[in-house]
This record gives sequence, C-alpha cells and structure tokens, in this order.
Amino acid sequence: MTTLLAFTVLVALVGVERVAELVVSVRNAAWSKERGGVESGLGHFPFMVVLHTGLLVGALVEAWVRRPDVPSVLAWSMLALVIASQALRWWCIGTLGRRWNTRVIVVPGLPPVTGGPYRLMRHPNYVAVVVEGIALPLVHAAWITALVFTVLNAGLLAVRIRVEDRALATLPRTTEAAGA
Repeated sequence: MTTLLAFTVLVALVGVERVAELVVSVRNAAWSKERGGVESGLGHFPFMVVLHTGLLVGALVEAWVRRPDVPSVLAWSMLALVIASQALRWWCIGTLGRRWNTRVIVVPGLPPVTGGPYRLMRHPNYVAVVVEGIALPLVHAAWITALVFTVLNAGLLAVRIRVEDRALATLPRTTEAAGA
C-alpha cells in the first residue's frame, strides 16, 4: 500500500469516526433537550460543520494534488498525535456521558462536569481538535490544509469557547466533582 493510499484510508477512518460522533451527539442532544436543555451558539455551528468537513476534504485534496514527499518521522509522529487526539476526544465524550454533543446545550440544574480530563483543563475537547487539525494533514505533509484549518479554527474557537463559557456559567457550582 502506498503512503498516499494509507493516508486516504486514515482520513476515511477519521470520517467514519465523525459519523459515529454525530450519532452519539444527536442522541445526547435529544436527551438534553428532553430535560429542558438550552442551546446556545446556533450562529457559529454551520461554520464549524463546514470547517471540520473541509479539514478532511482539504487534507485529501492537498495530498493527492501536491503528492509531497513525506519524511517517515513526520508521518509517524503526526499519526501518534492523531491517535492521542482521538483518545482525548473519546475520554471527553465518555466523561461527559449523555451531556456530550457537538452543540452547546446545557441542562439547567445539572452541575458542570469536573472529572476526567475536565479536572486537568477547562476545554480538553478543543485541545483534541487543535492537535488533530494540525496533525492529521501533516501525516501526509499537507501543511497548507493544516495552516488554513488552524487559523480558521482559532477564530471559531474564540467564538465557541466564549459561547460555551457563558452557557456553563448558568449551571450551579458544587464543591464535589461531577462526572467520572
């Protein structure tokens, strides 16, 4: 198998993983809304969908069009970061449980989750997104895609984190950790 074909399979697998996330997200969003969940940040969500789809498409198009020589140390180190970012993302999903979704929905009365990776940092899922956005394209030296995604994602995250922090500020604070 050529490295370009292997990269295509990797990106396709990440795409399948995104579909799995969406299935979980839709189910969890419905659960939250059934319990009075309030959604915030509807305006930026379509841009987020386009940007994340663009990451996958852009990485493949750039790799197939440019056909760069890829140093194996770059490919393997970036693959390790992609795997680490997926592990962190699913740790976040597992920790948030039914409260995780791709939108910003908070259920009034439930305290913020402070366990798992959330005891280490405030927005660990976005750390996973940033790392993946750089590392996935660089597995096949698609540096243009990595750069464009990173710049656009920085702007998106500035908005998204502000929206999420405002929504989370409406939840009650507790002294004990919520979540696993």
